[in-house]
Amino acid sequence: MMRKMIFCVLTMFFIVMTTGTGVADEPNGNDRKGKYTYKKVYKSCAQRGEVASSIPHLSPSSKTMAQWERVFEKQDFEEFNCSQEWSQLSDKDIADIYAYLYKHAADSPTPAKCK
Repeated sequence: MMRKMIFCVLTMFFIVMTTGTGVADEPNGNDRKGKYTYKKVYKSCAQRGEVASSIPHLSPSSKTMAQWERVFEKQDFEEFNCSQEWSQLSDKDIADIYAYLYKHAADSPTPAKCK
């Protein structure tokens, strides 16, 4: 009886530990705030005249989740243009934008359908 109980506890512990590691790979920002911030960056950039349109030229579905992960790991935001606006973003804002782009990437369960 004691062995069965120990086995059950260890099994539950293993399940909890393995499911927790899969979630840790996802960005921890707020994707709803990220969508708003991402659009706000381009609106400001368009008003300054650096880009022709306030609509971001990269949508979340422009890349896969792995590709977005690489962009944000390297902190290489050149392809987004609007370097002045990106340099002024806080770490929290960047995390929110990352969450938005990652969670709606081309291969995500909920890809963005339009810009």
